[in-house]
Amino acid sequence: MMLVDLKPLKRLLRLVAGLLSVPPGRGRIALAYLYGLICHTLFAAAVLAMIAAMFFGMNRSLGTLPDPWRYFANALLLLQFPLIHSVLLSARGRKWLSALAPSGHGKTLATTTFAIIASLQLLLLFAFWTPSGVIWWQADGAVFWVLCGLYTLSWLLLIKASYDAGAEVQSGALGWMSLAQNIRPIFPDMPETGLFKIIRQPIYVSFALTTWTVPVWTPDQLAVASSLTAYCLLAPILKERRFASQFGDRFRQYQTAVPYILPNVTRRPKK
Repeated sequence: MMLVDLKPLKRLLRLVAGLLSVPPGRGRIALAYLYGLICHTLFAAAVLAMIAAMFFGMNRSLGTLPDPWRYFANALLLLQFPLIHSVLLSARGRKWLSALAPSGHGKTLATTTFAIIASLQLLLLFAFWTPSGVIWWQADGAVFWVLCGLYTLSWLLLIKASYDAGAEVQSGALGWMSLAQNIRPIFPDMPETGLFKIIRQPIYVSFALTTWTVPVWTPDQLAVASSLTAYCLLAPILKERRFASQFGDRFRQYQTAVPYILPNVTRRPKK
Protein backbone atom coordinates (compact mmCIF):
# COMPACT_ATOMS: atom_id res chain seq x y z
CA MET A 1 0.00 0.00 0.00
CA MET A 2 1.52 3.29 -1.11
CA LEU A 3 1.39 5.78 1.78
CA VAL A 4 3.63 8.50 0.31
CA ASP A 5 2.03 10.52 -2.46
CA LEU A 6 4.16 13.25 -4.02
CA LYS A 7 1.22 15.12 -5.55
CA PRO A 8 0.52 17.20 -2.41
CA LEU A 9 4.19 18.21 -2.25
CA LYS A 10 4.30 19.15 -5.93
CA ARG A 11 1.12 21.18 -5.55
CA LEU A 12 2.54 23.03 -2.55
CA LEU A 13 5.85 23.70 -4.30
CA ARG A 14 4.04 25.14 -7.33
CA LEU A 15 2.13 27.48 -5.06
CA VAL A 16 5.31 28.59 -3.29
CA ALA A 17 7.20 28.99 -6.59
CA GLY A 18 4.49 31.36 -7.78
CA LEU A 19 5.58 33.82 -5.09
CA LEU A 20 8.82 34.40 -6.99
CA SER A 21 6.95 36.28 -9.72
CA VAL A 22 3.77 37.99 -8.56
CA PRO A 23 1.68 40.51 -10.53
CA PRO A 24 2.01 44.19 -9.52
CA GLY A 25 -0.14 45.52 -6.69
CA ARG A 26 1.63 46.77 -3.60
CA GLY A 27 -1.46 46.94 -1.41
CA ARG A 28 -2.60 43.44 -2.34
CA ILE A 29 0.87 41.95 -1.88
CA ALA A 30 1.41 43.73 1.45
CA LEU A 31 -1.96 42.48 2.72
CA ALA A 32 -1.17 38.94 1.60
CA TYR A 33 2.21 38.82 3.33
CA LEU A 34 0.79 40.43 6.49
CA TYR A 35 -1.86 37.73 6.68
CA GLY A 36 0.78 35.09 6.01
CA LEU A 37 3.02 36.39 8.77
CA ILE A 38 0.19 36.52 11.30
CA CYS A 39 -1.14 33.12 10.26
CA HIS A 40 2.11 31.16 10.41
CA THR A 41 3.34 32.90 13.57
CA LEU A 42 0.13 32.03 15.42
CA PHE A 43 0.11 28.55 13.89
CA ALA A 44 3.64 27.82 15.14
CA ALA A 45 2.92 29.32 18.56
CA ALA A 46 -0.26 27.26 18.92
CA VAL A 47 1.44 23.99 17.97
CA LEU A 48 4.35 24.60 20.32
CA ALA A 49 2.00 25.56 23.16
CA MET A 50 -0.05 22.42 22.60
CA ILE A 51 2.98 20.14 22.46
CA ALA A 52 4.52 21.63 25.60
CA ALA A 53 1.33 21.93 27.65
CA MET A 54 0.20 18.35 27.08
CA PHE A 55 3.70 16.93 27.55
CA PHE A 56 3.44 18.18 31.14
CA GLY A 57 -0.17 17.03 31.51
CA MET A 58 -1.60 20.57 31.27
CA ASN A 59 0.18 21.26 34.57
CA ARG A 60 2.25 24.18 33.31
CA SER A 61 0.72 27.22 31.63
CA LEU A 62 0.13 30.94 32.02
CA GLY A 63 -3.31 30.69 33.64
CA THR A 64 -3.41 31.78 37.30
CA LEU A 65 -7.10 32.12 38.17
CA PRO A 66 -8.13 31.03 41.68
CA ASP A 67 -10.96 28.64 42.53
CA PRO A 68 -13.79 28.64 41.57
CA TRP A 69 -13.10 30.95 38.62
CA ARG A 70 -10.57 28.61 37.04
CA TYR A 71 -13.29 26.00 36.54
CA PHE A 72 -15.42 28.42 34.52
CA ALA A 73 -12.45 29.78 32.60
CA ASN A 74 -11.10 26.34 31.75
CA ALA A 75 -14.55 25.13 30.69
CA LEU A 76 -14.90 28.15 28.44
CA LEU A 77 -11.47 27.53 26.92
CA LEU A 78 -12.41 23.90 26.28
CA LEU A 79 -15.77 24.71 24.69
CA GLN A 80 -14.70 27.62 22.50
CA PHE A 81 -12.50 25.53 20.22
CA PRO A 82 -14.98 22.85 19.06
CA LEU A 83 -17.95 25.24 18.95
CA ILE A 84 -16.33 28.06 16.96
CA HIS A 85 -14.37 25.59 14.83
CA SER A 86 -17.57 23.77 13.83
CA VAL A 87 -19.50 26.97 13.15
CA LEU A 88 -16.77 28.36 10.88
CA LEU A 89 -16.75 25.12 8.87
CA SER A 90 -20.49 25.40 8.19
CA ALA A 91 -21.94 27.14 5.12
CA ARG A 92 -22.85 30.20 7.19
CA GLY A 93 -19.45 30.19 8.86
CA ARG A 94 -17.69 30.21 5.50
CA LYS A 95 -19.69 33.29 4.55
CA TRP A 96 -18.59 34.97 7.78
CA LEU A 97 -14.98 34.12 7.02
CA SER A 98 -15.30 35.73 3.60
CA ALA A 99 -16.55 38.92 5.22
CA LEU A 100 -13.67 39.25 7.69
CA ALA A 101 -10.82 40.28 5.39
CA PRO A 102 -10.51 43.86 4.07
CA SER A 103 -10.59 45.23 0.53
CA GLY A 104 -12.91 42.58 -0.87
CA HIS A 105 -10.31 39.82 -0.51
CA GLY A 106 -12.26 37.83 2.07
CA LYS A 107 -13.10 34.88 -0.16
CA THR A 108 -9.50 34.45 -1.29
CA LEU A 109 -8.17 34.78 2.25
CA ALA A 110 -10.82 32.52 3.83
CA THR A 111 -8.48 29.57 4.47
CA THR A 112 -5.85 31.86 5.99
CA THR A 113 -8.44 33.62 8.16
CA PHE A 114 -9.74 30.25 9.33
CA ALA A 115 -6.21 29.09 10.22
CA ILE A 116 -5.57 32.33 12.13
CA ILE A 117 -8.73 31.92 14.19
CA ALA A 118 -8.14 28.20 14.83
CA SER A 119 -4.53 28.85 15.85
CA LEU A 120 -5.58 31.63 18.20
CA GLN A 121 -8.19 29.33 19.74
CA LEU A 122 -5.64 26.57 20.39
CA LEU A 123 -3.11 29.08 21.71
CA LEU A 124 -5.66 30.42 24.19
CA LEU A 125 -6.61 26.91 25.31
CA PHE A 126 -3.12 25.54 25.86
CA ALA A 127 -1.25 28.69 26.93
CA PHE A 128 -3.85 30.16 29.29
CA TRP A 129 -5.28 27.05 30.95
CA THR A 130 -5.22 27.35 34.75
CA PRO A 131 -3.71 24.09 36.15
CA SER A 132 -5.22 22.27 39.11
CA GLY A 133 -1.76 21.47 40.46
CA VAL A 134 -2.78 17.82 40.95
CA ILE A 135 -0.60 15.13 39.35
CA TRP A 136 -2.12 11.66 39.26
CA TRP A 137 0.69 9.82 37.51
CA GLN A 138 4.04 10.64 35.92
CA ALA A 139 5.97 8.16 33.82
CA ASP A 140 9.61 7.45 34.51
CA GLY A 141 12.31 5.10 33.30
CA ALA A 142 11.56 3.04 30.20
CA VAL A 143 7.84 3.84 30.30
CA PHE A 144 8.64 7.56 30.02
CA TRP A 145 10.68 7.02 26.86
CA VAL A 146 8.06 4.72 25.35
CA LEU A 147 5.39 7.36 25.88
CA CYS A 148 7.67 10.07 24.50
CA GLY A 149 8.07 7.93 21.39
CA LEU A 150 4.32 7.41 21.08
CA TYR A 151 3.69 11.13 21.64
CA THR A 152 6.18 11.99 18.90
CA LEU A 153 4.64 9.37 16.60
CA SER A 154 1.17 10.84 17.17
CA TRP A 155 2.40 14.27 16.09
CA LEU A 156 4.16 12.80 13.06
CA LEU A 157 0.91 11.07 12.08
CA LEU A 158 -0.90 14.39 12.42
CA ILE A 159 1.67 16.07 10.18
CA LYS A 160 1.41 13.25 7.63
CA ALA A 161 -2.40 13.35 7.63
CA SER A 162 -2.35 17.12 7.17
CA TYR A 163 0.09 16.71 4.28
CA ASP A 164 -2.14 14.10 2.66
CA ALA A 165 -5.19 16.37 3.00
CA GLY A 166 -3.34 19.38 1.59
CA ALA A 167 -0.73 21.21 3.62
CA GLU A 168 -1.55 24.52 1.93
CA VAL A 169 -5.11 24.38 3.24
CA GLN A 170 -4.35 22.94 6.69
CA SER A 171 -1.64 25.55 7.35
CA GLY A 172 -3.59 28.48 5.92
CA ALA A 173 -1.01 29.14 3.20
CA LEU A 174 -3.43 28.69 0.30
CA GLY A 175 -5.28 31.93 0.95
CA TRP A 176 -2.48 34.43 1.33
CA MET A 177 -0.26 32.86 -1.33
CA SER A 178 -3.14 32.93 -3.81
CA LEU A 179 -3.83 36.58 -3.00
CA ALA A 180 -0.17 37.51 -3.45
CA GLN A 181 -0.28 35.92 -6.91
CA ASN A 182 -3.71 37.42 -7.65
CA ILE A 183 -5.18 34.02 -8.49
CA ARG A 184 -8.24 32.11 -7.36
CA PRO A 185 -7.41 29.58 -4.62
CA ILE A 186 -7.27 26.06 -6.05
CA PHE A 187 -8.32 23.55 -3.42
CA PRO A 188 -6.96 20.01 -3.30
CA ASP A 189 -9.13 17.21 -4.55
CA MET A 190 -10.97 14.90 -2.16
CA PRO A 191 -8.17 13.16 -0.18
CA GLU A 192 -7.96 9.44 -0.88
CA THR A 193 -4.22 8.74 -0.72
CA GLY A 194 -1.70 8.23 2.07
CA LEU A 195 -3.33 7.76 5.46
CA PHE A 196 -6.72 8.43 3.85
CA LYS A 197 -6.39 5.00 2.22
CA ILE A 198 -6.50 3.43 5.69
CA ILE A 199 -9.19 5.48 7.45
CA ARG A 200 -11.38 8.37 6.36
CA GLN A 201 -10.49 10.69 9.25
CA PRO A 202 -6.74 10.41 9.96
CA ILE A 203 -6.40 14.08 10.96
CA TYR A 204 -9.00 13.80 13.70
CA VAL A 205 -7.69 10.41 14.88
CA SER A 206 -4.06 11.54 15.09
CA PHE A 207 -5.13 14.78 16.79
CA ALA A 208 -6.97 12.71 19.41
CA LEU A 209 -3.96 10.39 19.81
CA THR A 210 -1.74 13.33 20.77
CA THR A 211 -3.96 13.88 23.81
CA TRP A 212 -3.69 10.29 25.10
CA THR A 213 0.01 9.49 24.62
CA VAL A 214 1.39 11.98 27.14
CA PRO A 215 3.80 10.98 29.94
CA VAL A 216 2.03 12.97 32.68
CA TRP A 217 -1.59 12.51 33.74
CA THR A 218 -3.60 15.06 35.68
CA PRO A 219 -7.30 15.92 36.02
CA ASP A 220 -6.59 18.72 33.56
CA GLN A 221 -5.16 16.39 30.92
CA LEU A 222 -8.09 14.01 31.29
CA ALA A 223 -10.55 16.87 30.79
CA VAL A 224 -8.74 18.07 27.68
CA ALA A 225 -8.25 14.59 26.23
CA SER A 226 -11.87 13.56 26.81
CA SER A 227 -13.35 16.77 25.41
CA LEU A 228 -11.16 16.96 22.32
CA THR A 229 -11.54 13.25 21.60
CA ALA A 230 -15.33 13.57 21.74
CA TYR A 231 -15.06 16.42 19.26
CA CYS A 232 -12.76 14.38 17.01
CA LEU A 233 -15.31 11.56 16.95
CA LEU A 234 -18.36 13.71 16.27
CA ALA A 235 -17.12 16.61 14.13
CA PRO A 236 -16.22 14.46 11.09
CA ILE A 237 -19.89 13.51 10.77
CA LEU A 238 -20.63 17.08 9.67
CA LYS A 239 -17.54 17.10 7.49
CA GLU A 240 -18.65 13.95 5.71
CA ARG A 241 -22.06 15.47 5.02
CA ARG A 242 -20.30 18.33 3.24
CA PHE A 243 -18.15 15.90 1.29
CA ALA A 244 -21.19 13.84 0.29
CA SER A 245 -22.86 17.00 -0.98
CA GLN A 246 -19.73 18.17 -2.80
CA PHE A 247 -18.42 14.90 -4.28
CA GLY A 248 -21.61 12.83 -4.47
CA ASP A 249 -21.30 9.16 -5.45
CA ARG A 250 -17.53 9.34 -5.50
CA PHE A 251 -17.42 10.09 -1.78
CA ARG A 252 -20.13 7.54 -1.00
CA GLN A 253 -18.09 4.84 -2.73
CA TYR A 254 -15.02 5.93 -0.76
CA GLN A 255 -17.13 5.95 2.41
CA THR A 256 -18.19 2.37 1.75
CA ALA A 257 -14.67 1.15 0.99
CA VAL A 258 -12.68 2.89 3.76
CA PRO A 259 -13.50 2.70 7.51
CA TYR A 260 -14.29 5.81 9.56
CA ILE A 261 -11.62 5.89 12.28
CA LEU A 262 -10.49 2.31 12.95
CA PRO A 263 -8.35 0.56 10.32
CA ASN A 264 -9.67 -2.66 8.87
CA VAL A 265 -6.74 -4.93 9.69
CA THR A 266 -8.28 -7.92 7.88
CA ARG A 267 -8.78 -6.15 4.58
CA ARG A 268 -6.24 -6.96 1.91
CA PRO A 269 -4.85 -3.96 0.01
CA LYS A 270 -5.74 -3.72 -3.64
CA LYS A 271 -3.01 -4.81 -6.01
